[in-house]
Amino acid sequence: MLVPFLLFLAACGAQPAPQFFGAERHDVLREGRQYTLYRKGDAVEVIRLGYARRGEHQAIRATMIALIPEVTGCRLVESSLRGDSGEMRGRLRC
Repeated sequence: MLVPFLLFLAACGAQPAPQFFGAERHDVLREGRQYTLYRKGDAVEVIRLGYARRGEHQAIRATMIALIPEVTGCRLVESSLRGDSGEMRGRLRC
């Protein structure tokens, strides 16, 4: 009973917020850490996968912000950014 449950959890990976269902998905490995970025129209969501230790969150957040224009080709509207080093959302200007 435990094995099927664990396999189910492993298959889930990063799941977008409901407003990002059907969004374009990008999986990125940066500095040994896995991120998933979802883009739908002018909205973007970035999710960090895996555990982060105390003291790593500020650098992770900076990496997540830097990934947005790199992956989407659009500028992040900084005032729209919400979230933390686990998940953040914002608007794009292309």
